[in-house]
Amino acid sequence: MSNTPLTADGFFGNFGGQYVPELLLPILKELADTFEKYRNDPEFLKDFEYYLTKYSGRKTPLYLCSNLTEKLGGAKIYLKREDLNHLGAHKVNNTIGQILLAKRMGKKKIIAETGAGQHGVATAATAALMGMECTVYMGAVDVERQKLNVFRMQMMGAKVVAAQSGQRTLKEAVDEALNAWIEDPENSFYLLGSAVGPHPYPIMVREFQSVIGREAREQCLETEGRLPDYCIACVGGGSNAIGLFSDFVKDESVRLVGVEPSGRGLEPGQHAASLCLGEPGIMHGFNSYMLKDENGDPAPVYSISAGLDYPSVGPEHSYLKDIGRAEYVYASDREAVDAFFTLSQTEGIIPALESSHALAHAIKIAPELSKETIIIVNLSGRGDKDVAEIERLVEAGEFELPRMNG
Repeated sequence: MSNTPLTADGFFGNFGGQYVPELLLPILKELADTFEKYRNDPEFLKDFEYYLTKYSGRKTPLYLCSNLTEKLGGAKIYLKREDLNHLGAHKVNNTIGQILLAKRMGKKKIIAETGAGQHGVATAATAALMGMECTVYMGAVDVERQKLNVFRMQMMGAKVVAAQSGQRTLKEAVDEALNAWIEDPENSFYLLGSAVGPHPYPIMVREFQSVIGREAREQCLETEGRLPDYCIACVGGGSNAIGLFSDFVKDESVRLVGVEPSGRGLEPGQHAASLCLGEPGIMHGFNSYMLKDENGDPAPVYSISAGLDYPSVGPEHSYLKDIGRAEYVYASDREAVDAFFTLSQTEGIIPALESSHALAHAIKIAPELSKETIIIVNLSGRGDKDVAEIERLVEAGEFELPRMNG
């Protein structure tokens, strides 16, 4: 099997499950039953493939960064160009799949959470496409950091609600989205954006994002005649990473590497490295590695990247960590910003700050590897959404704009 085993009640090993109010159990069962009914249904898959190709523009290319590879003098670095999807990220793969399920369930309203805004934008777009009402919850801090994406959502008819509780980032956006769903589960469909949450969300999101890994496998075999040596992806909740990893799990020769944000440092509250520095715990309806405070509650987290500052992670990643099939490392704000500028100035490709964490690790290890080594980095999103924030930080003197080609 290419994927990790999942029990009937939604556990990957000890991780996952459904730790939710009793009211939600029948709603989740209906969703799980609907997913199982349609996941291999020819008509559903035909619709899904149609929108992936005709609406989003798949297949996305596997691109060799020849300039960056030459500059580093080691392994070949390929990018899986999810930034070239419609709307600029991998998120639309999942929103298309879930909204097609929502239509088949007869739901009228879509509820979603978003961090960096890419999932919110993809949800707003697919809700508009399907003629459905859409409300997106977003932390108030992220609303300020990602104003462009907020306006994009509003342009497509979505209502954006700023979460004002706690740290006012992604965790709080999920809290408020879940509360809104609990208030009206009969009419609403919660379109969750990452491979987290109660069963069946982690497996649904993995399945809809697995197109990334399938394409990358085919493209690497076609281009290089063999599988890659490394597959590297950033990890917040972990949907882009599990999408890439999914088709390589069975191939022990391929090293799977997830890169978390170490932010400003490894002190509590300065990072969001749940797998590297956390411990198992229950949050948002599932058991997984998470960062805890002294009371055992979700700890404050931070990342320069709005899409990575989440105190837990998808349960399948926790399972892959514990069985030793995938390894998880971290990259700092500084390393991510350096990678952001490096790719921009060597290849003319501006990466999302989320993806820049994965790229930073590839840049770190490539010079130490042979020139025959193949690295695939999942470029999960484009950096247009981050340009204003990077400009602000440069003007504030926190980072310098390098002149590599000057």
